[in-house]
Amino acid sequence: MTNPFFSAWTTPYEAPPFEQIETGHFKPAFIEALAQHRAEIEAIGNDAAAPSFDNTIAALERSGKTLRRVEMVFNQLTSAATNEQLQEVERDIVLLVARHWNGIFLDPKLFARIDALYGQRETLGLDAEALRVLERYHLDFVRAGARLTADERLRFAAIVERLAALGTEFGQNVLADEQEAVFALSEAEMDGLPDFARDAAAETARERKLNAPFAVTPSRSSVEPILHFAKDRAVREKIWRAFVQRGANGNKNDNSRLIEEIVALRAEQAKLLGYESYASFKLADSMAGTPEAARGLLEEVWAGGKSRAEADRTALQDLARAEGQKEPLDAWDWRYYAEKLRFARYDFDENELKPYLQLDKVVEAGFFVAEKLFGLSFTPREDISGYHPDVRVWEVSRGGRVIGLFYGDYFARAGKRSGAWMTSFREQSRLDGEQIPFIVNTCNFVKPPEGRPALLSLDEARTVFHEMGHGLHGLLSNVTYPRIAGTNVVRDFVELPSQIYEHWLEEAPVLARFTHVETGAPIPEALLERMRAARTANAGFETVEFVSSAILDMDYHSAPMAGSVAEFEAGVLADIGMPREIALRHASTHFLHLFSGDGYAAGYYSYLWSEVLDADGFEAFTEAGDPFDPETARRLYEFVYSAGGQRDFAEAYRLFRGRDPDVRALLKGRGLVTEGAGEA
Repeated sequence: MTNPFFSAWTTPYEAPPFEQIETGHFKPAFIEALAQHRAEIEAIGNDAAAPSFDNTIAALERSGKTLRRVEMVFNQLTSAATNEQLQEVERDIVLLVARHWNGIFLDPKLFARIDALYGQRETLGLDAEALRVLERYHLDFVRAGARLTADERLRFAAIVERLAALGTEFGQNVLADEQEAVFALSEAEMDGLPDFARDAAAETARERKLNAPFAVTPSRSSVEPILHFAKDRAVREKIWRAFVQRGANGNKNDNSRLIEEIVALRAEQAKLLGYESYASFKLADSMAGTPEAARGLLEEVWAGGKSRAEADRTALQDLARAEGQKEPLDAWDWRYYAEKLRFARYDFDENELKPYLQLDKVVEAGFFVAEKLFGLSFTPREDISGYHPDVRVWEVSRGGRVIGLFYGDYFARAGKRSGAWMTSFREQSRLDGEQIPFIVNTCNFVKPPEGRPALLSLDEARTVFHEMGHGLHGLLSNVTYPRIAGTNVVRDFVELPSQIYEHWLEEAPVLARFTHVETGAPIPEALLERMRAARTANAGFETVEFVSSAILDMDYHSAPMAGSVAEFEAGVLADIGMPREIALRHASTHFLHLFSGDGYAAGYYSYLWSEVLDADGFEAFTEAGDPFDPETARRLYEFVYSAGGQRDFAEAYRLFRGRDPDVRALLKGRGLVTEGAGEA
């Protein structure tokens, strides 16, 4: 069997040849790629010549190309198109990969070369970008244990390997709970749901071969319509409980034990590196800098959000009583009555917008904004294959030059984890000639019946723009070195390009591009006015469910965990006065951001930190009087989207905005304006 990872790819731009890649190719490809990379690293560490930037740092940047190629393809498939065979490979490979990177970061000879260069960095004559790359490499190695004693390095390596295995198991457990549970529903139980949700539930019943007209699973895209529109309160409760209990059902997929071990190991890892807590360790390399700074922002926003939610709770309870509900308002009631309250207050039903928000037109609108701001054009490439029939590919050009490929994977399906994310199959660099990036946007929208267009909610349309913002961060990257390319930035800066891009969705020139799926008519101005009036209608709920999850994350990683996972979570929520009628956006046992890997561990707050930046940053366009103001767009491109990790991120924001960010823009955007809001 010829393994495509062992030969040059003859596809356009050397894009992954998915039609040639089979599950059986991955394990031998990983083993060979790891061996190649290990030999390259040993050659760097054993080089008899004195360390130089080129023979050490640049050599590290050039190493591991085959490994990156295998990993990037494999990681997306195990997230978006997995099966039992791929998951078995994933479990086998995760320890090999963790052990491999431990061997690199804990190699004393290799670190000695990097450390020597770092000590001489001011006299090496490096340009600003190369100096930044050297500094980031040195920090990477220090934070990965390079300065530990021999015994400490052994323990640190064992922790890293165990955490890698636990993270893989955690993610697979959540997906299993989502895939294995399915709820057959009758016509009566679907009463109140709009056509799009009924169509999706009917398709799920057909896929699962159930003797029922409708079915839903505990995945978010399947659950949300039930919670918003199902008239049957018992159905809402049943589906809600399955949704929030993912990973906590006492079955083989239960994640409680994994969380306890992950939290303890992370705390030990941080202490080995000399930090008081894992949160202190993670935030030392962030814009926030300390857990206290991040917690301060969370608490400031929490106060206003909770107050707003409590006021809404009273109104929702009154509405429920008026409609004959004798029981107190509960978590499975909130979304249902919030829809009714929004309509009562603003005469706005979000479903009125759906016929105008066709997925294809929303994607095209995202491309339109990219063209207006950054001069990009997107051309479909049907000759470039995706990893699933749903995946579409575009060639992206700027100034007459191709700068990347953009893959869009928008529909939910079996074998695909919940949520939305951006990743890449190749990152931009110029180290050995121009290497264009291959960027992937993945979402989980309900797939319509054959021959019918996919219609999105306003929130789903924002998700398209959000992920496209991440995608542009990768596509517009314009650096020499892979280490600082695209989204290789600190966690509380990485959401700025995605979140600021959401703002353009509701700008008049963009809204004008959306027309009714049947009549072709534009969105009526009266409907847009009601939409704008209702923009912050449920802001209290949205703030509380997010901020409570961010505080839970910070508490897991700030002090030793007391009691079981359930007890710890309940204690955190009691301490902050969590309204009983609102659930965490991500309960512990399915909190993939935190426990399927360490990317957002002690970093979930970063969405809110970046919201300060994006809300304040978009005001620069408002102040210019034009959402596409050329000069403001130029600064946004130069200092945010194209710059990667070239400079300190607070400095990057100041160069774009002309000053530090102001938290009041966030509070205003959420409808939570408070007196005395200060600088972020």
